[in-house]
Amino acid sequence: MNINLGYACINQTLASQKISCNRGMIRRTFQSKGADYAADLALHNVQSLLKIVQWNADMGIHVYRMTSCLFPWMSEYEISDLYNFEAISNCLAEIGALAAKTKQRLSFHPGQFCVLASPKESVVAASIKELDKHAEIMDWMGLPVSTQSKINIHLGGAYGDHSAAMQRFCDNYGRLGATTRARLTVENDDKPGMYSVKMLYDGVHSKIGIPIVFDSHHFQLGPQDQTYRDAFYLARSTWGSVKQMCHHSSSRQLHEDSSARAIAHSDYIYNKFENFNEPVDVVLEAKAKELALLDYLKKFE
Repeated sequence: MNINLGYACINQTLASQKISCNRGMIRRTFQSKGADYAADLALHNVQSLLKIVQWNADMGIHVYRMTSCLFPWMSEYEISDLYNFEAISNCLAEIGALAAKTKQRLSFHPGQFCVLASPKESVVAASIKELDKHAEIMDWMGLPVSTQSKINIHLGGAYGDHSAAMQRFCDNYGRLGATTRARLTVENDDKPGMYSVKMLYDGVHSKIGIPIVFDSHHFQLGPQDQTYRDAFYLARSTWGSVKQMCHHSSSRQLHEDSSARAIAHSDYIYNKFENFNEPVDVVLEAKAKELALLDYLKKFE
């Protein structure tokens, strides 16, 4: 198969034991309790993340996407200013060391609010701040400063002009911190009017060289300007010496709930990922998380 499979964020097995790395709070609570309470939640989250990475190691899982919710409201403070930062940074370093020892590939996928192609400077500035903070966390972990430890985002909207939006993305990419730029990747979209692998290759990769994450489910729903095989191999050509990373999911509408939106992910995976026997790392995007991964192995391995 030549595939390492992984999952994203929540570990349901450990969550049932109250081990969760995404504890947060609403803005009103943050405003009343402040950064010290955020620091307490952050320490809990990174300690839980360490347990998840250890669980992955015990289960032989080598690909894992970390939650972007480790530090609640992190755009509102400097992480290094938190009162318990020494304990947090020590735990982050322990996570990175464990991941290196057990050959786990850790990554981030910040939310859709990170839009470097936005025509609004306020949105771009906030996106740059958020992305740089993700890279900072990876730096404290001691993770590779390359797309081996990717920070993956979507390009964002077209705003009536795909070419202009892609050019803004490329221009604003240069404003990111060095370790952020070294880790940034972009993926194909799940709507016909958005960005295909080919569009991203021509409009982004050819200009700034960042890799393209091939998302199989998005391919089925996005612009149909290539075959699956051609899109997979075009994305593959952007990774250079770093092992290709892909995303794979199944349609909830087709397999579990006909009333669901076409783009919605199913709880489990119902179709095998086609990698043409090429070596790839694949994040399974399924709501059942690690349970879906284990189920996939039973079905297809």
